[in-house]
Amino acid sequence: MSDDHTHVQEFFAARAADWDSRFPDDGPAYAAAVADLALREGDRVLDAGCGTGRALTPLRAAVGPAGVVIGADLTPDMLQAAVRAGRDRDGRLLLTDVTALPLRSQSLDAVFGAGLISHLPHPAENLRELARVVRPGGTLALFHPIGRAALAARQGRQITPDDLRAEPNLRPLLAGSGWRMTSYVDQDDRFLALAVREG
Repeated sequence: MSDDHTHVQEFFAARAADWDSRFPDDGPAYAAAVADLALREGDRVLDAGCGTGRALTPLRAAVGPAGVVIGADLTPDMLQAAVRAGRDRDGRLLLTDVTALPLRSQSLDAVFGAGLISHLPHPAENLRELARVVRPGGTLALFHPIGRAALAARQGRQITPDDLRAEPNLRPLLAGSGWRMTSYVDQDDRFLALAVREG
């Protein structure tokens, strides 16, 4: 396992037990972001870096009983927290690295990634891997329940020009990875970038 992966696992393992209680009001923001993904009944969707599975319930509601919902995460403690919360009833949980998914090419309709991009060790390459598993015309949502400025303030830091989530950086990053950005919102109460898988 690379140092990047070890660091991510250690970071989230230490926070898994109380993750949901630290952010108890995020549910509506997750539901709104899933709604913006415009999933249809029967769609197949991946929650990449699903953590405690907070998106799994709205994803399941969006795709219905005929759809497929997969929650993938690198940290066993986070997936265990998802099971304790009962969210494994809404999607299949996979302990896996989202930068090397055990999924067939073009097998999904959409990917949802909450707080994902800042934890990708090689963003361009890793976004290409997400594009690999999504059919042409499928969608990607990169989401955070608060915007970049609010998150930086929470973490006691300043936004820097090289922030991957800044639109001038994210748009070409996505374009070079097989995605075309279709929408970008960065407000205090949400960050959401939507993209379509290029054919």
